[in-house]
Amino acid sequence: MANFGELVLLLGDHHIPTRATSIPDQFQRMLIPNKMQHVLCTGNIGSVDEYNRLVQLVGSSLSVHCVSGDYDFSSSVSPNNSANNSSSGGIMPAFPETRVLQLGSFRVGIIGGHQIAPLGDLSSLGMVRRRLNVDVLVVGGKRKEGVIEHEGGYYVFPGSITGAYSSNTPNVNPSFILLAIQGNKIVW
Repeated sequence: MANFGELVLLLGDHHIPTRATSIPDQFQRMLIPNKMQHVLCTGNIGSVDEYNRLVQLVGSSLSVHCVSGDYDFSSSVSPNNSANNSSSGGIMPAFPETRVLQLGSFRVGIIGGHQIAPLGDLSSLGMVRRRLNVDVLVVGGKRKEGVIEHEGGYYVFPGSITGAYSSNTPNVNPSFILLAIQGNKIVW
C-alpha cells in the first residue's frame, strides 16, 4: 500500500437531520474507519450522532477538530432540544468559533465561515488567516468546494458533505476534500 502521508478529511455543513437525512451512500462507502488520521469539520453537524460518526472514522475525539457553525448548538442548550440530542442519548460538545492545529509543517485554521461578510470574501478571509497565523484556512458555509491560493496562503472550502441547501445556494452538490500532509507538502 502506498504511503500517502497523514490523511485529513475536510468536511462540513452536514445539517443532519434538519436539511438532509444522511451522507450520500457513495461517500459513506469511501469513509472507512481508521484510514484517516484527522477530521476537520467547519460546523453545522446537526446532531451528536453525526459527531460520533466522525469520531468513529478516526478512532478518537482528539483527532476530530470541529468549529461551531451558525446552526450548531452547544452543550448549554436544554437537553430537551431534539436537534442537539442523539437517539442514544448525549449532548453535542461545545465547539469554538475558530481552531488552529499543526499538521506536519503546516499551521491549519478552521472557521465556520458564517462570520465572514460577504460570505467567502478573500480579503476578509485573509485578515482571519493572518490573525490566526496559519498557512491554510479551512472555511465552511460556502457550499461550493475548492482550494484557492491567495496572498501567500491557501483557502480550502470543503462544501457540504450532504449537499444541504442554504439560503444563498438552494441546489448544492455534496462534497468533501481529502488531503495528504507529507512533511512539508500538502497534496489536495
